[in-house]
Amino acid sequence: MDYEVKDISLANQGQMNIEVARRNMGALMKVKERFSKEKPLKGLRIGMALHITKETANLVETLIAGGADVAITGCNPLSTQDDVAASMAKDGVKVYGYKGESKEDYYKYVNRIIDFKPNITIDDGCDLVSEIHLKHPELIKDIIGGCEETTTGIIRLKSMMRDGALKYPMVAVNDNKTKHLMDNYYGTGQSTLDGIIRASNILFAGKTLVVLGYGSCGKGCSLRGRGMGANVIVTEVDNFCALQAQMDGFRVMKMEDACKLGDIFITVTGDKNVIRLEHMKQMKEAAIMANSGHFDNEIDMKALEKAASSKRRVRHYFDEYVLDGKVLFVAGEGRLVNLAAAEGHPSEVMSLSFCGQALACEFLVKNKGKLSIDVHQLPEEVDDFIAGLQLEAMGVEIDELTEEQIKYLAGWQEGT
Repeated sequence: MDYEVKDISLANQGQMNIEVARRNMGALMKVKERFSKEKPLKGLRIGMALHITKETANLVETLIAGGADVAITGCNPLSTQDDVAASMAKDGVKVYGYKGESKEDYYKYVNRIIDFKPNITIDDGCDLVSEIHLKHPELIKDIIGGCEETTTGIIRLKSMMRDGALKYPMVAVNDNKTKHLMDNYYGTGQSTLDGIIRASNILFAGKTLVVLGYGSCGKGCSLRGRGMGANVIVTEVDNFCALQAQMDGFRVMKMEDACKLGDIFITVTGDKNVIRLEHMKQMKEAAIMANSGHFDNEIDMKALEKAASSKRRVRHYFDEYVLDGKVLFVAGEGRLVNLAAAEGHPSEVMSLSFCGQALACEFLVKNKGKLSIDVHQLPEEVDDFIAGLQLEAMGVEIDELTEEQIKYLAGWQEGT
């Protein structure tokens, strides 16, 4: 059996979930249709470390339609949807993962992808890429390039570049407008609140929500929080992002002040220990903490585990800690709350992101041997093409420039 999943008998439910997602991924289906005819990935092995969800299954089907041989594992111990993994396994996909993986199994499965000897890597968080570079450099000669899905992974890749450690070209799919201004903004905003609500059933209206970080993810969480009736506070370390938050109508302050006011805290910074024990000690009784950044180190869970006098799971992925006699709650174990406690981003949003992944693979193949070892962005016309596919899927038509307008925009002579 060239797979390892929790329960293969879940496959039928997984297939139905994949089918429902497919109905809402019209843009990706257009790419799949073309890939089926042109086979741009024929003969290539694509190794993936992505969240194993119903949406990701449709990306895998698209890559296979393009001629690729695919192997996939999860990129977070709590993000695999077991029924989807079972359905993929039943369909013959090399898939390794289950929800609630141990750290040992997590890296065992990453290494199953490495043993597959991929020609292209698709990563979410950069664990697959870093593991290859650190422990399997002999594989790099056969790797055309890789694609990275998320902000945290891009941060790590740019660190690798600064250190001279990166050895093959990477495409920063996260930097597509159709990714970070859609997935991060609309997707993270909705799915993060969805995860917190499923875990706690809390009412957001009238609560004070503290959002740590005001990048695209933080903007989405703040907007959705306000839409649910919460009073939103933003904490930031970047002057311009803080200025944007203030101008958008949110209160901006230091965490040392916000920690005393919040009922709900969401971390979306891509950095570590932004909620520390010193903050937790000053939080209100029954405050809820949740993380929607990629790794589980934005909330200092190690310090909380050590300092708490007791811990118990009171609801689905909703843990109660007693700290200095006060109850605090953590949703999703401090991991990605939208996938740990819910189902991740809506399919329409992931359709855009996964168009980017599929077309990035095609871009790498077309430019094999021509790209410098760097973190590249897809050409603007590809990003625009993806947006056009989504508009078409939504039945939206837009205007076109007239010849006169094209000439005017291209010229400089005509003035007042």
